[in-house]
Amino acid sequence: MDNQLTCSLANTLKKLKQDKIAVLYGGNSAEREVSLNSGQAIAKGLEQSGFDVVLMDTKTVPLTELLNKKIDRVFIALHGRGGEDGCLQGALEYLNIPYTGSNVLGSSLSMDKVRSKQIFKACDLPTAPFIVVHKVDFETLPLANILTDLGGRVMVKPANEGSSIGMAQAQTIEQLHNALIEAFGFDTQVLLEAWIDGPEYTVAILGDIALPAIHMETPREFYDYEAKYQSTSTQYHCPSGLSESDEHDIKSLSLKAFHATGAKGWGRVDIMRNSAGQWQILEINTVPGMTETSLVPKAANIFGLNFSELVTNILLLSVKES
Repeated sequence: MDNQLTCSLANTLKKLKQDKIAVLYGGNSAEREVSLNSGQAIAKGLEQSGFDVVLMDTKTVPLTELLNKKIDRVFIALHGRGGEDGCLQGALEYLNIPYTGSNVLGSSLSMDKVRSKQIFKACDLPTAPFIVVHKVDFETLPLANILTDLGGRVMVKPANEGSSIGMAQAQTIEQLHNALIEAFGFDTQVLLEAWIDGPEYTVAILGDIALPAIHMETPREFYDYEAKYQSTSTQYHCPSGLSESDEHDIKSLSLKAFHATGAKGWGRVDIMRNSAGQWQILEINTVPGMTETSLVPKAANIFGLNFSELVTNILLLSVKES
């Protein structure tokens, strides 16, 4: 059986290397710069593995070029709106072109912080208390009551942004008011989440396997955009320093959360541990950052996969899902 599986995998890989693979990157979202870096790294990794790769920036190249260039398969490297929220996935399905990662539903639900939190709660998965506020109600919001109900300190998150864009913490009425104004600049729905006082972790998912957890440490108030992409003081620990039992628990919980939103193929689950030692799921990323120094490649490296092997495995998973 093992020989048959190995032979089948080899045949699939051989066929994929005869295909023309488009890496879609860039785009128009607030995460464009991150996506440009991810796409370039992915294309390089695939080329090193022997794939025929075409890089396409969706900001300047229409999707119809996929047909003109006779593209057989797409590796999605677009972060945020338009690439990670189900829109692109639906367009590719209409064009009958297979692609990496989650399908329309899984992408849409995972990208929407409000819907994914509701799903976690419905599935009895641990996540911090939250309130959803709408831009249309902003002027009448009882900010003092909201702060009290959520423990006196909150995390403010636009419902459909990634990379911590538009996020802020608030523990006074003035801070909450200003944070909401900022967040409503990105979305008409905003998630207010009770502050979690504890360490932050992330678990990369590859198929049905949870890779080693990473513990992120930053001197900043939280793991924000600057801590992720600009700071030289952010520390990443992989192995995470968790006990064997805790590592097992965080992996198991991350897989459950990933499957709960319908996510598939590959991605990343962000999770924290509060001061009481309880896990609290934050969100699902279905197209996480993919430079050679990003979190998923870090975990894959500890697991035993270099960057080229990682992107090859993600591409292989797209065959399984299509």
